[in-house]
Amino acid sequence: MYSLLADAVIVVHFLFIAFVIAGGLFVLRRPGLAWLHVPAAVWGALIEFAGWICPLTPLENHLRLLSGGEVYSGDFIAHYIVPVIYPAHLTASTQYILGSLVIAVNLTIYALVVHRYILRRSQS
Repeated sequence: MYSLLADAVIVVHFLFIAFVIAGGLFVLRRPGLAWLHVPAAVWGALIEFAGWICPLTPLENHLRLLSGGEVYSGDFIAHYIVPVIYPAHLTASTQYILGSLVIAVNLTIYALVVHRYILRRSQS
């Protein structure tokens, strides 16, 4: 059971990261989602810039330990995402790059959201 819960935490963690990175695209369709996405994006960038470990990582490791499985050190991105994207280990400079990408992608998307809002207001 604990192994299944740990797997569920991985899925939630991955979906949260995807929402942090690209959730602004949902805001293009539903601007009200900005109230959820902006804090999530700020949290995601802060985790990367500060070098913190997301609370979901220790939760997953605790559940793995309870299930008799192996735990890992570091954070979720370093363990699951970076090995897929980069062959090297996650470094502080890589974390700054990832945090900057989160900010750049979302600033671009929110610029589109604001632009659409201004266009709609000027048309009415």
